[in-house]
Amino acid sequence: MNEPNLKVVDSRSQSNSDWQARKNDAVARGEGNLASVFVDHALGSEIWDVEGKRYIDFGSGIAVCSAGHTHPKITAAVVAQLGKFSHTCVMVTPYDTSVMLAEKLNELAPGPSKKKSIFVTTGAEAVENAVKIARAHTRRRGIIAFNGGYHGRTLMTMGMTGKITPYKNLFGPFPAEIYHAPFPIEYHGISVEDSLKALNNLFICDIAPSDVAAIIVEPIQGEGGFYPAPREFMQALRALCDEHGILMISDEIQTGFARTGKMFCTEYSDIEPDICTVAKGMANGFPIAAVVGKAEIMDAPSPGAIGGTYAGSPIACAAALAMIEVIEEEQFVESATRFATVFRSRLDKLQAQYPCTIGHLRTSHGAMMAMELVKNGHPDQPDAELTKALLGKATEKGLILLACGSRGNVIRFLPALNISDELVNEGMDIVAECLQELV
Repeated sequence: MNEPNLKVVDSRSQSNSDWQARKNDAVARGEGNLASVFVDHALGSEIWDVEGKRYIDFGSGIAVCSAGHTHPKITAAVVAQLGKFSHTCVMVTPYDTSVMLAEKLNELAPGPSKKKSIFVTTGAEAVENAVKIARAHTRRRGIIAFNGGYHGRTLMTMGMTGKITPYKNLFGPFPAEIYHAPFPIEYHGISVEDSLKALNNLFICDIAPSDVAAIIVEPIQGEGGFYPAPREFMQALRALCDEHGILMISDEIQTGFARTGKMFCTEYSDIEPDICTVAKGMANGFPIAAVVGKAEIMDAPSPGAIGGTYAGSPIACAAALAMIEVIEEEQFVESATRFATVFRSRLDKLQAQYPCTIGHLRTSHGAMMAMELVKNGHPDQPDAELTKALLGKATEKGLILLACGSRGNVIRFLPALNISDELVNEGMDIVAECLQELV
């Protein structure tokens, strides 16, 4: 039998455009890429592409690399684990790091109740398993989510996601017994009272509260536009769930692990959710996600009903344990708030300079910030074209930015939680230059 002809190619021998052409030929178009920047290496909050160009990273792999790229402590933990074993399946022959990580998550999760955890690989899996657990515990069928919310790309989580393009377009029909209500966004004229009234209308017109297993909410809508859930809304949801025996699921996949200036964003509301879903910043780039909740709820499914082949990878468990130590040792909770102050100062100046373009800023929750771009200063005139142009020009100038929002007009800032003030200001200088050239 002939040996396969495998040729190792130095990625730097070809340009970004060369690699983009090869990607377009080899990878299905549905898995697109925001920028034609093919990464060669990265360190901290900086990335270098295959052409040697440097970029400041304000995206952190969508809030994943909160400790920056190639953090030495996390890298060392991963290398040490690789020297032992890479996979046995936690449901076949488990390992101590998975137990220690579960213990740590149970300790960190919001609220005083005894907690238990399960591990999966992605945020969507975490949400889907949270629904399974809620249905098993309540013996109910209905799930209520919110307009603009984002919960993943599986069929169930797409059904729960409150945004059509690009996530749901062409992929239906979606699972039944999923209902949506308006999310309170003061900037867009939707009050807490409006949202609660809509929920009550659901109970009258679409599904009885006695048939609802869970209400799922993001403490800050991520993909939906970085709109924070008001404290009074989260508390009202908690009371509503308690009144009707509904479980409250807090989707902390983007907001968890110190990103918002709290270990978990739910803490701002002084409530205890029944279940939390976590992922993204959990292991600084190594794929792992979890569901953490009240012990009696988490134990509802029978043994073997929850899990997955790669669930709780030993490599990712080692990375996550190291990440939690880094968060504590380097005081990331405090850092998130401090960096937000630096960003807020720069964003406030930009809004004062472009009041008809930067319609609204979201800078109240740590290092999870956004600016909403509009035309003529009007909330109902989103400027998705400018948003797209700003992303492209920023990339040209050496800055990685991300967009979000149901209307595609929000720029989000998700820096690593150990980024330097110098890099923050250098990146914001580029944002200012881009606006000056585009507006």
